Amino acid sequence: MTAAFVYVLAVFHRTSFGVAGLEAADRFGVGAAALGTFTVLQVGVYAAMQIPTGVLVDRFGPRNVLTAALVFLGSGQVLLAVADTYALGLLARGVLGLGDALTFVSVLRLAANHFPAKQYMLVTAFTGALGFAGNLAATLPLTLLLAGPGWLPTFLAAGLVTVLFVAIVQWRVHDTPHSRVTESQAASAREVGRQVLTALRVPGTRLGFWTHFSTMFGQNVLVLLWGVPFLVQGQGYAATTASSLLAVFVIGSMIGGPLVGGFVGRKPEARMPLVLGFLATMAVVWTVLLSWPGRIPLAVLVPAFALISFGGPMSTIGFALARDYNPLPRVGTATGMVNVGGFVATTIAALAIGVLLEVSGGSFRVALGSVLALLLFGSWRMIVWYLRARAAVFAAQERGEAVPVQIRRRPWDVRGPERQRVAAAA
Repeated sequence: MTAAFVYVLAVFHRTSFGVAGLEAADRFGVGAAALGTFTVLQVGVYAAMQIPTGVLVDRFGPRNVLTAALVFLGSGQVLLAVADTYALGLLARGVLGLGDALTFVSVLRLAANHFPAKQYMLVTAFTGALGFAGNLAATLPLTLLLAGPGWLPTFLAAGLVTVLFVAIVQWRVHDTPHSRVTESQAASAREVGRQVLTALRVPGTRLGFWTHFSTMFGQNVLVLLWGVPFLVQGQGYAATTASSLLAVFVIGSMIGGPLVGGFVGRKPEARMPLVLGFLATMAVVWTVLLSWPGRIPLAVLVPAFALISFGGPMSTIGFALARDYNPLPRVGTATGMVNVGGFVATTIAALAIGVLLEVSGGSFRVALGSVLALLLFGSWRMIVWYLRARAAVFAAQERGEAVPVQIRRRPWDVRGPERQRVAAAA
């Protein structure tokens, strides 16, 4: 529970710029493209650090990495509180992105250490749902604090509270049920590189990457940065209404997390059909939003945002794939690779939206079209690796190798010549 609360803090810090974007533009005197750079940098650092984080967690244990995460998160938010130039603000968000990057993989490794495989998906989903409490705090409550006490007191207090939480982690968190700290295993750069390449070569790891890539970025780009500008500048809603609408993402994710986790935990064979159905729904939702004539009414925005919010819970299926296709000593590394996916997509989409807003004269319809394009690309790559991962499983079963029950061949899976063709492509 303590580790999960660290994730709550990380999500709060990560999404705090979503409602502070307009204030940041005024404070630093920047336009849409430069404002998008804040999210691009933060999420880019997050994505770049996921594989190193997985390696660090596997080597030094999640407790130590979580401690470092809190120090970076708090320091980044304190630096943002006092920043009065664009460059210093960028540095602050980069430091915060580093702390954020160290958090979720550490929490998932703790879950893998403390819970059996059949409970892992549910625990992961509940953790993700709990994390959205931090997202909720970064919507209307943060908007009111920025309008009241202001930028400096709000972000300074958030940073200091985060640093102080280090003491609680040191007291409460144990790496495994039987030991407080995992003994560090010395490894050469070559051995670390071999571990990373081995995880990367597993088709199931790549399937997890593209699952994560495709499912979560649509929600992220709205919550992290472009949601409030889209609703205020693009749709003409008040800032308080816009920040309240972002809470739909939080509530939807908090409800969706346990639902998705519980369902997939009972029926692991249904997880990829579930993802495919969700992505098809997203294509329809974004098409409706982008093609709606004039101002989009709340009666359309609320259910659309509620559906998009399920992207967070759906993305956790990627972590379950990483766990099932990799041995436990390599799960941290594989999980880090999977977690890169959604944040790479978020980085690309956030930057594309900012650039397209500049070149189109502020047309959100044109700018948000990049989300739909990226969704279709990610879905295509996910389907490719789904076929390749299944082909690898079929081949392993035919060789008589043990395969986790979650990924064993089902009656409806491809087989025969099609299986051989897909296996050769892998």
